Amino acid sequence: MELSDLYSEKILDIAANAPKAPRLAEPDATARKVSRVCGSIIEVDIVVRDGVITEYGHDISACALGQTSAAIVARQIVGTTPGEFQALRAVMHAMLKQNGAPPTGKWADLKYLEPVRDYPPRHTSTLLVFDAVAAALEKIESRESVAAAS
Repeated sequence: MELSDLYSEKILDIAANAPKAPRLAEPDATARKVSRVCGSIIEVDIVVRDGVITEYGHDISACALGQTSAAIVARQIVGTTPGEFQALRAVMHAMLKQNGAPPTGKWADLKYLEPVRDYPPRHTSTLLVFDAVAAALEKIESRESVAAAS
């Protein structure tokens, strides 16, 4: 398989038809992640209410792989609990780094990124959105822990 084979028609289609996910005016948390390997950058905003992600926005500058994973996240994240998202992130890391199975259910389109596993230099950009959202969720959790302790 050649690197160009990674950019399947489905991946290019998902990236090209990404839903709009404008930055949020008042997010509960924001996180920025950068891939040192390729220079991809994503900054995400999230709002969590009653234990569910209710709003999501991002600004992304990434290759088609990073755009594809971010597009799928933008399309599916609202209505997801932080715990479900952390589990999804673990599945994505396992899929790429440990030959794990791809996500299923509403996240099934992430299976199109499975061939990335054979290209470790592309893992970071593909996982960028998951790591950024996880960092934003950790900021919220940390603030809630501090507030609960006060």
